[in-house]
Amino acid sequence: MKNSKQQMNNLITFKLSSLILITLMLITLQVSAASVSKKILMVVSGYGQEDKSAGYEFDEFSKAYLVFKANGISVDVASPKGGKVEAGKYDSSKVYNAKALADKSIMAKLAHTLATGEVDASNYNGIFIVGGKGAMFDLPKDKALQTLIADIYQQQGSVAAVCHGPAALVDVKLNDGSYLIANKSINGFTNVEEQLFGKKWLTKFDFMLEDKLIERGGKFQASDIMLSHVAIDGRLITGQNPSSTVGVANALVNTLGIKAVVTEQYQGDKTLALVAKLLAGDKTVLTTLKENQADYHLPLVGMYGFYYLKIAENNSQIANALTLMTAAQAEINNPMLDMKIATAQQKLGKAEMAKNTLAQLLLEKPDYQPAKDMLKTL
Repeated sequence: MKNSKQQMNNLITFKLSSLILITLMLITLQVSAASVSKKILMVVSGYGQEDKSAGYEFDEFSKAYLVFKANGISVDVASPKGGKVEAGKYDSSKVYNAKALADKSIMAKLAHTLATGEVDASNYNGIFIVGGKGAMFDLPKDKALQTLIADIYQQQGSVAAVCHGPAALVDVKLNDGSYLIANKSINGFTNVEEQLFGKKWLTKFDFMLEDKLIERGGKFQASDIMLSHVAIDGRLITGQNPSSTVGVANALVNTLGIKAVVTEQYQGDKTLALVAKLLAGDKTVLTTLKENQADYHLPLVGMYGFYYLKIAENNSQIANALTLMTAAQAEINNPMLDMKIATAQQKLGKAEMAKNTLAQLLLEKPDYQPAKDMLKTL
């Protein structure tokens, strides 16, 4: 009787153990199916082979790739003609670029990109289009890419693009003849950003990206210059500029049914996020910046103020530009920045402060003529 009872207990224990093991295996398989089985095609411009100054943006490629890798998503890389592609100038020492460059697998795919005309859309759950000036030249003209984007979207896949990457979307049509982006929230590199940071290219572009996206029926939205802005409309995700890259990549991951893991916030992106808070009226930003300078890129704060002053339309915006420039004045220590600070002070009616700024500049550079000339006008 005892032996029979013991055998029964052993059988129950075995069955429970087996059930637990099977449950754990199913959970593991579900996690695997939700992540490893997902596959994304990253598309880059190949125009850099013709003009190295207008290649794809490696910063955007590396940031997005690292998000996909962290979420267990498989990645292939394509370009209009396939083969080797050329990136625009970039800093290989940046942490995200260094990580991508050290990844032999993805670098091999970049060295031998797939031709868009040879890619089977059914193999992918989503597509991510990298920006860079080159994207304005070859991506909009690539008929195979247009078909690829439409097919992925219509098979319930996700379409994402960042900065100039949305140029690839402007002529994409769905089976019903409508433009993919029509009546959808959309963004990309803005006209203002082009005027400030890409002016030399304007005569070479076939169109202004913002204008063309609106012309195609897109509901264009944007934030202040170079600040992160991600437009999400179902399975269509677009980002305004390089600082939007991680946000776009994470949003793409989420549309695939995967909760994106939290990845490292890079110093430049973190700094611009702080700038965004200041422009939104959060004055505690200055304390945060002062107490945690090592966490932020102070020169970027000052240069943002420098460019922001150029587009400032009211005293509030001028004051914000002045605050940003002043915060980094000592760190940058550049007479051009000092002149802009004095200009902002003058515009705000603070003539004495402007005089003091110029006087201090002339103490260090007694022969700096622009400062002498401006001082005469005050």
